[in-house]
Amino acid sequence: MEPVISIRPLLAVAIAGLAALSVLLLNKREKLRDLVSPVAAVAMFAIVASMAPTVLSGGTVELRLFEILPGIDFAFRVDALGMVFATVSSLLWIVAAIYSIGYMRHLHEHAQTRFFACFALSLAAAVGGAFAANLFTLVIFYEVLSLVTYPLVYHHEDEEGWKGSRKYLVYLMGASKSVLLAALALTYAIAGSLDFVPGGLLAGANAPAALLTVVYFCYLFGFAKAAVMPMHAWLPAAMVAPTPVSALLHAVAVVKMGVFCVLRVVFHVFGAGLVGGLGLGIATAYLVSFTILMASVYALTRDDLKARLAYSTVSQLSYVVLGAVLLSPVAMVGGIIHIAAHAFSKITLFFCAGSIYCASGKRNISDMAGIGRRLPWTMGAFFVASLSMIGVPPTAGFVSKWYLTLGSVQAGETAFLIVLLASSVLNAAYFLPVSYVAFFGAPAPESSAKVREIPLVTIPLVATAILSVLMGVFPGYFLTLAEGVVR
Repeated sequence: MEPVISIRPLLAVAIAGLAALSVLLLNKREKLRDLVSPVAAVAMFAIVASMAPTVLSGGTVELRLFEILPGIDFAFRVDALGMVFATVSSLLWIVAAIYSIGYMRHLHEHAQTRFFACFALSLAAAVGGAFAANLFTLVIFYEVLSLVTYPLVYHHEDEEGWKGSRKYLVYLMGASKSVLLAALALTYAIAGSLDFVPGGLLAGANAPAALLTVVYFCYLFGFAKAAVMPMHAWLPAAMVAPTPVSALLHAVAVVKMGVFCVLRVVFHVFGAGLVGGLGLGIATAYLVSFTILMASVYALTRDDLKARLAYSTVSQLSYVVLGAVLLSPVAMVGGIIHIAAHAFSKITLFFCAGSIYCASGKRNISDMAGIGRRLPWTMGAFFVASLSMIGVPPTAGFVSKWYLTLGSVQAGETAFLIVLLASSVLNAAYFLPVSYVAFFGAPAPESSAKVREIPLVTIPLVATAILSVLMGVFPGYFLTLAEGVVR
């Protein structure tokens, strides 16, 4: 099928960029400023959705803007894998924008104009990366995302914020300026191009296996946003940011950009055949399995709710990579759709953490006894999202984990089936006690009048919890896209 040439990929990115500019210009008019993000989010989602029929039918939407060097263009290409990431990002920006307004207003946060402007730019970078046609364009948006989220991590401008944001930037920019840059240069030297190619740009390349192995691991650790151990420490440190930022970092833009980039490398730079032929799939699977289990153990030991959710994210991201590197078609599908399943569930959990903090000022799980009776919608949504993270039907997490477990059997890798089952048990061990304490713990001796649901905060988290269930019941859209990548 001939690609459709269209300006829509650029428009999707530009909408968010214009939103950031409008937020800055409306600094003194708070109500109009706050309205910009939800309106822009709806517009972006509409543009992304308009390209879905073409992609679902097996086509692509392309736009080449200009050439940088021979074989290197700044260009967009909307395909099935990019559509998964773009759909999740643009859809969740709508609810995140509404949630952020309620959260920031309720807590009377400072620097709200900077916050909303950087938030919009983050979504522009995420969707730009989703639609990148080659490694050069992808890395440009990857770097932009690191820079525009830095002020969000540093938002509180205190000592804790400085330490967390410094670690955030050192890890992400340090990795990209060293091993990632080396991987790009070596890829261009070997292939003479940085374009994404079905089956792999480097498939059939005349290069030593040792060199290709080095390039592969440079990509794996260079894309540090994927948080594969030991490149994970930035992620818990970034929890100093306001909760809407944590939701952005851990569910929508930043971490999903990381695993998305790794999937691009596996599917469209190396290709499944080359990854398997070099033995890189199994090596990576053991590495990410260690991340899955160890991060879950760390999560068990954290009393701070956001810290527990952060280590959970480290673990869950490696499910995506594990599905890809098992190299069986079913496992690959499971890894791809886990991008969406995790996004819908994890953003709900972070929204709930923010709702609890807004309503009660509580951060630690041990202080939340009985709070579910005062925040039933919040804690009900938390419970639903927890079931999804564990993989209980009919939630989204069940669908992705079902495909991952079947894929591990299809690949003949029993060890990774055990890892998946053990991690689900660990998920239950660190998620379910939160709901139990909230609903059945002895309530704190404070007046119930002091703790109540906040509509602009509660409505978005209920909506994302519903999305977690809807994807579990109707997974067809994401399954079709994922199967289009694997074919």
